[in-house]
Amino acid sequence: MSTWNRNGPVVVEVDGTAENLRVVDYASAEALRTGAELVLVAPYSAHGSYSPTMPGYAPKAPAELADDALRVAVAHVRHRDGYAMELAAVAGEGSRVRVLAHAARSARMLVIGRSRSRGPQRLVHTHTSLTLAGRAGCPVVVVPLSWKPCLLDRKVAVGIDGTPLSAEALEFAFGVAAGREGDLIVVHAGLPAEHAWSDQDPEYSWISRADHMLSETLAPWTSRFPDVKVTRFLSSRRPAAALVHESVDVGLVVVGSHAGPLLVDAVARRSVVAMTCPVAIVPHHVTATERERVEKLRDARRGELVVPTY
Repeated sequence: MSTWNRNGPVVVEVDGTAENLRVVDYASAEALRTGAELVLVAPYSAHGSYSPTMPGYAPKAPAELADDALRVAVAHVRHRDGYAMELAAVAGEGSRVRVLAHAARSARMLVIGRSRSRGPQRLVHTHTSLTLAGRAGCPVVVVPLSWKPCLLDRKVAVGIDGTPLSAEALEFAFGVAAGREGDLIVVHAGLPAEHAWSDQDPEYSWISRADHMLSETLAPWTSRFPDVKVTRFLSSRRPAAALVHESVDVGLVVVGSHAGPLLVDAVARRSVVAMTCPVAIVPHHVTATERERVEKLRDARRGELVVPTY
């Protein structure tokens, strides 16, 4: 899949927990805002945890538990938002990644909850979120389980680096900001503070070049979304640190991520791990030229030991 369906439904994962209903609330609000259908999906495994050594314990089958979770979620949405929105509920047997990716193959976005786990387990969940974005082909919004609607939801931040990786992320960020009638903060980070301004050649300083790049990159989108107020933010922090800093004052952070196993996007990974606001992972599908360049880089580095940092 080379793109996502901009007019598709909003798909949200249902896991049967009380905290998950806040994730459902987020997805329901997005579906109402965009006039889209809301699809509730409950993945389940055919293998339950029943043990014959537990007398008197007769658990329901996994499929029944998934159906119960969907019924609760549907009742919750109808009680909260009424019947103004088209709603569907689906239970799918199989791995979480496979079921959700299949359900979101024609979606405008997939909404999942952020794990409360810590340490290595959180990294596993983060990797799963990035994998989902690549396989589903649509933006994946990771919502904290403590999320509640607030005024900050009208502000959106997006990280761009001047490469094609930012294209889909910018489109998604502008669309969300316009739909929420909110503001957009465009973050470009990595500024070498000691060389920000060059007395010898100020015309080609980093800030001048970065501002020129932002102007060229944003021009098509500002003309398409004239009502969105855009604030440019240049930072000497690392890209992930700059986005984490901005996430305190916004309702959504949008980051681009490569759709595929060729590259691991450290910024997207760090964003999902560190931020407390919802994070949208927007996949960028690598072109043939980009793929060839990445493969050459990978061949050049073959044999090196790469230790990821989080």
